[in-house]
Amino acid sequence: MARPRKPRQCSCPHRAAFAAVFKPAGTPLGELEMVVLYHDELESLHLCDGEGMTQADAGACMGVSRGTVQRLLSEARRKVADALVHQKALALTQREVAVDRSIPDTATS
Repeated sequence: MARPRKPRQCSCPHRAAFAAVFKPAGTPLGELEMVVLYHDELESLHLCDGEGMTQADAGACMGVSRGTVQRLLSEARRKVADALVHQKALALTQREVAVDRSIPDTATS
């Protein structure tokens, strides 16, 4: 079983619970391929590229390790470049939180 995901602290403008979509002008959304950028990836991109922080400083702000920021940043850059170069829609959304239902709830017993 995988280790539970550590909660990330996100303070960038698009941290709300709703999804935002950015797309090329003049093309209906239904005709575009979608690239999903998660809020933690956007936050790492914002802190490192937008604010000029080091990956270590961004990790401290987000409450994760520098290695995690490096992975998030790399994935965010790849997704944004793919959306821009190939004229795809870019959707900002939160990750789904997986709930492990295999562990019985002993609090009610």
